[in-house]
Amino acid sequence: MVTGAMQLWLRAIITLLILIITEGHPVDITYLQSAVAKGAVCLDGSPPAYHFDKGFGAGVNNWFIQLEGGAWCNNATTCLARTKTRLGSSKLMVKTVSFSGILSNKAKFNPDFYNWNRIRIRYCDGSSFTGDVEAVDPKTKVFYRGARIFSAVMDDFLAQGMKNAQNAILAGCSAGSLAAILHCDRFKGLLPPGAKVKCLSDAGFFINAKTVSGASHIEQFYGEVVNTHGSAKNLPQSCTSRLNPGLCFFPQNVAQQIQTPLFLVNAAYDSWQIKNILAPGVADPRGTWRDCKLDILKCSSTQLETMQGYRLEFLKALNSLGPSSTRGYYINSCYAHCQTGTQETWLRDDSPRLAGTTIAKAVGDWYYDRKIFKEIDCPYPCDKTCKNRNFESDARPLDTDNIDD
Repeated sequence: MVTGAMQLWLRAIITLLILIITEGHPVDITYLQSAVAKGAVCLDGSPPAYHFDKGFGAGVNNWFIQLEGGAWCNNATTCLARTKTRLGSSKLMVKTVSFSGILSNKAKFNPDFYNWNRIRIRYCDGSSFTGDVEAVDPKTKVFYRGARIFSAVMDDFLAQGMKNAQNAILAGCSAGSLAAILHCDRFKGLLPPGAKVKCLSDAGFFINAKTVSGASHIEQFYGEVVNTHGSAKNLPQSCTSRLNPGLCFFPQNVAQQIQTPLFLVNAAYDSWQIKNILAPGVADPRGTWRDCKLDILKCSSTQLETMQGYRLEFLKALNSLGPSSTRGYYINSCYAHCQTGTQETWLRDDSPRLAGTTIAKAVGDWYYDRKIFKEIDCPYPCDKTCKNRNFESDARPLDTDNIDD
């Protein structure tokens, strides 16, 4: 016998499937076999991969490239573990993904970029596409070659027509978004001098904050990522020339020196950052933050106060970038992570709004120079357009944590 609760659950699942079918469209995977000879491979040595939906009409010479997210691995053990997942092996990736949000091919859902060449590069190196170690780990047989993957796929796109690009955006979600920031100027340098090139960071502005126990967990972790993958030589020299390379994984230390126009989409209460930077499992052994991290409505008044403090730290890091005539940002107060690749948060009747504006309109206006958008939302819970969303389509917890999401 089907209970009332079961009926509601089934109805919700059916509604979600209908939305996926009507709002997204399937795009098959492409394995870049030619990259293997260049040593540009996933952690397990398999070829890099991407999903490519070709542009049409007026958008044939416009390119939108999204770098997939999925956290990082910081040592031989955690990187070996990733080789058993899609985040370390293209052999384990699904063959088809659904493009929606900023990747949609429908003008109704993506008015400014729907007819561009839209590409999603899969993430399988664990270093935000920055690693490059020549030697293969003799014990684990793991390859650390993320930067080579970035170069190889870009060469492939240039050969497929990106060398004639008129407009281009390098974007990403989470760890892929961090990669978009780190590779932003390099990407612009690959394209024709007359091309309009900008970069978009979605949930990639990770800040160097202490945990609830007072430890510098994320700073130590990023340092280990950079050391394990040999990333230092592929990070912006404007940062590594003055700071320890591990600190150059934090956008607050990098973005000010980026010459290419950059737009930041981020939640001030980024759900991944709350779970993994503020209150990771190692800093919360008794699990007192567990329910709060899964559902902001279950946070105690003390936990909410701590999260308000994290928001202030986030805004301080953002403000440290200083003024810029080309940089834009959309900082809302949703409990979310990655909002451009999901139709519900990118552009729909019930999408979040900041200053009465959807993320899609803010990004489109900024890219086409119709309006520079720089807005910061009021503190939680004043924004009623969020509906307590908690989207993490591309995110994964740090390999050192025991978060189960």
